[in-house]
Amino acid sequence: MKTIGIITYQHPHLKTEQVLLNLLRKYGPAQMNIYALPFVPRKERNMQINHRPDQSVSIAPELMAKTHNIPYISVADDNEIPEGLDYYLILGAGILSEAFVKNKKTVNCHPGIIPAVRGLDAFKWSVLEMKPLGVTLHFINESVDAGDIISIIPTNVYSTDTIDTLSRRHYENEIYMISNFEYYMENPTNIFQGIPAAAPHRRMDAATEDAMISKFETYKKMFSA
Repeated sequence: MKTIGIITYQHPHLKTEQVLLNLLRKYGPAQMNIYALPFVPRKERNMQINHRPDQSVSIAPELMAKTHNIPYISVADDNEIPEGLDYYLILGAGILSEAFVKNKKTVNCHPGIIPAVRGLDAFKWSVLEMKPLGVTLHFINESVDAGDIISIIPTNVYSTDTIDTLSRRHYENEIYMISNFEYYMENPTNIFQGIPAAAPHRRMDAATEDAMISKFETYKKMFSA
C-alpha cells in the first residue's frame, strides 16, 4: 500500500477538508499522516472576484484527523516532516524548503497550465492573458510551479458561463485531480505540451483585475466549445 503525507495548515482549510474526505473513501485512514504547518494569514485585499471559495469556512484538520483516526503531527516548519512516505500531497503550505523538495516525492495541483501560467491567481491571469484554462498535477522542485509535470486536464468553458460559474468549475477540477493523483500518475495526460512558458505571477491588483473582467466575454468566445 502507498503511504501518503498530507501537508496542510494548523487552521481550518476547505481544500484540505474536501481532499481528505475523498482520500478516506479511496484509501482509509491507515495510509495517511497529516503534517500541519503554522498558518500565516495573508493581507486582506479588496477584490471584485473571489475565484476560490473561502478556504477558512471549513473543519480544522486536527478535528478531522481525530474523528477519522489519522495521525496528526503539528510541526513548526517543513524540516520537522520526516522522510519515508511514498508521496507527500500539498493541500496547504507556503514556500517549501529546498531540502524538503529534494528528498521527498511531493505532489501539488496548480490551478493553471504549467509552464504558461505559474504563480498566484492563476485563474485570473489565464483570463487576462487569453490563455487556456486547466489544472496541472506536478512534482514540486526548488522553483515556482516548475517541477516535472504529471498530468494536465483542461477546464471546460461554456458560452453561458459567468466568472463565478467558471471559477467554481475550475476549483472543482483542482480538487478532483489532487484527490485522484495516483490515477493521473498511472494515466498521464497533457494536451498542452509545447505551450510557451512564462514567468510566475504575483497576486493580481485591483486595476489589473478590472482589465481581466473587461476581457471575460472575449475570453469565453475564444475558448468555449
